[in-house]
Amino acid sequence: MSGPAPKPVECTRCGACCVAPDIAALDKPLGLRCPHLQADNLCGVYEQRPAICRDYQPDEVCALIEAPTLEERVEKYLGLFGLQSEARALREQGCASMRMARRLAALPRPGRSQG
Repeated sequence: MSGPAPKPVECTRCGACCVAPDIAALDKPLGLRCPHLQADNLCGVYEQRPAICRDYQPDEVCALIEAPTLEERVEKYLGLFGLQSEARALREQGCASMRMARRLAALPRPGRSQG
């Protein structure tokens, strides 16, 4: 017998879901701010946002990454999933899109074996 359904998590409009994860529908790489996320952390294309954004529902991760600033929330999100070094590398390489990130990942790098 299962217990009661989990209580729905209210969106705090913190913006972390628009920065931390990659969003293929927007060609947005991991850890980079969505180009539609405004300074107030609200979506600038809310009525026309892609289905992936429309379907997103806040969950327990939102509570786990709670922090005073957007930057801290994003770092906590990346840490929760062990993605800090990948996101840092994308930022350092200047990846502005997921397509660019995939191309860079495919390039041979010193110390990485070719399979």
